[in-house]
Amino acid sequence: TDDVAAALDIAAARWPEVRSRRELLLRLIEQGRAVIDRDRDEAAARRRDAIRRTSGALTGDFDADHLERLRADWPA
Repeated sequence: TDDVAAALDIAAARWPEVRSRRELLLRLIEQGRAVIDRDRDEAAARRRDAIRRTSGALTGDFDADHLERLRADWPA
C-alpha cells in the first residue's frame, strides 16, 4: 500500500545502511513492538503508582458488617 511504501521510505532514510526493503520492514516491526512494549510498561507503572497512592484511603470508612448489610438488600 502507499502507507507501507511511505513507511519504508522513511525507514530507508533512518537506516541508510540497510538496502533490503524486507529488512527495513522487519526493523519497522521491531521498532513498533518496542514502542508498544514501552507504552504498556509505562501504563502498568502508572496503574501501580495509582494503587500505591490510593491504598488505604478508605480504611475505617466502613463498618465491619457493611458488606453483610449491603448484601441483605440484594434479591435472593
